Amino acid sequence: MSTRADATLAERKRQLVADELTEAALQLLAVRGFDAVTVDEIVASAGVSKRTFFRYFRSKEDVVVQFLAGMGDDMRTALADRPDGETPSEALLHTVRVPVTTCAADSERALRVVRLILRTPALLGRFLEHQDRWRDDLAAELARRTGRDPAADPYPALAAGTALTTFHVVLRRWSAGDAARDPVALLDEAFAVVAPALDPAPRTQSRTPIADGGPRA
Repeated sequence: MSTRADATLAERKRQLVADELTEAALQLLAVRGFDAVTVDEIVASAGVSKRTFFRYFRSKEDVVVQFLAGMGDDMRTALADRPDGETPSEALLHTVRVPVTTCAADSERALRVVRLILRTPALLGRFLEHQDRWRDDLAAELARRTGRDPAADPYPALAAGTALTTFHVVLRRWSAGDAARDPVALLDEAFAVVAPALDPAPRTQSRTPIADGGPRA
């Protein structure tokens, strides 16, 4: 019992230190820009050692991107939990709402992170790498739900990619405004545009071509 309690206390302490480092970094980066801030300045602001920093993060980029990194697992779980009878567009909307709702719940911090990512090439590259992995995970789950072979049918990857592109566009629109804007409402608006493309038409057998010069009059 005490071992578990000690472990829980250690986990809370670890999370607290990580949060303090993240907040110190975001405050500096938001004011001065990503390239102008060093790890030494981040640890000085957080009141920890450089060794402690690298115990939690591999790089300065990780401090920012980690805020969004766990969203892929959340979306994969959300899609797997959707009812089987739901249309792909409905399932994907509810799936992408998960990270957007997370951003809305901590909008001040999320806006700082999103703006930093979108205007910093190194961070944007890392974020797009995450999205590539998310697309593959969502495509695999969509293939399972729709009974399609992702190796032969482009639909799962296209649908997953469309949903994540919509997510990216919503983040851009939200970050161009302020925290008063509701990112969930922006997502619903965007999904209303792409939803028809996310629901595949029923598969039918190919029609036999007409021989002897094409259709007759």
